[in-house]
Amino acid sequence: MQQREVRHVAVIGTGTIGASWAAFFLSRGLRVSASDPAPQAERQLRLFVDTAWPVLRELGAATAAPPHDLLIFCAEPEMAVAQADFVQENGPEREAVKQALLARIDAVLPPEVIIASSSSGLLISRLQAGCRHPERCVIGHPFNPPHLIPLVEVVGGERTAPAAIEGALAFYKAIGKRPIHIRREVAGHVANRLQAALWREAVHLVAAGVASVADVDAAISEGSGLLWALMGPHLTFHLAGGTGGMAHFLEQLGPALESWWDELGNPRLTPEIGQSLTAGVAAEAEGRDIAALAAERDRFLVDLLALKAGRRGA
Repeated sequence: MQQREVRHVAVIGTGTIGASWAAFFLSRGLRVSASDPAPQAERQLRLFVDTAWPVLRELGAATAAPPHDLLIFCAEPEMAVAQADFVQENGPEREAVKQALLARIDAVLPPEVIIASSSSGLLISRLQAGCRHPERCVIGHPFNPPHLIPLVEVVGGERTAPAAIEGALAFYKAIGKRPIHIRREVAGHVANRLQAALWREAVHLVAAGVASVADVDAAISEGSGLLWALMGPHLTFHLAGGTGGMAHFLEQLGPALESWWDELGNPRLTPEIGQSLTAGVAAEAEGRDIAALAAERDRFLVDLLALKAGRRGA
């Protein structure tokens, strides 16, 4: 399949992820056509764009004010994708719903237009099953919130053409994202599997009475998370090995780490554990509501991204 220049992106589904994607695409100077069946969806989308724009301006948005003239809202997904050069699908995380939605989109698009699903854990091989042109379907999974977090996981399915994977990777990179190619399909892809593995042990430590919710969170946010934001776990451990690097680290600490693996917990999210976690995060939030916590997160991310950009430019 032949790649095409992307100037117009269709955003199908404008909930939390879709609205964030739309704001980011607009900040890159792209035209966006969006569709979502929810009541008041257009109003909520434009409100999200307005709210996100100040931080997007700090990150180099193409215009000083939100370009609402570049944002078109359509009643049906077929209308939204009519002139699109790239499609970012963000429907509900249910396989049957996404299968049907991708088939509808696929039926009206030229075969060279890539369809990327934001699915956080479903397999594109199953989602593309009802498409006439499954070769153009990929996973393009962002990390929430997409208008700030650079990561995008690109995954091809059994019938995906290599050109579609290459095209998606190139597009995301061109608009300032950090795409990674997941070479084999697994449920949850990579980032969410890593997150799930860490959270499993975090839940176990709370349930076992080892530490409070707030202290478990602090162990990451004030400890290893600061290092991972720069170089991830492998390079962090490579650095921990001193001049001998990863080889020395594995020799010295590998056996200890393996013994800890053997003792990791395997909790279930029972009602009792759920109550403990809910009470714990309420105490940790100290009265801050979701909006206040999100604003705090976004402010930190903007500062962190600026710092990382400065490091790369040095």
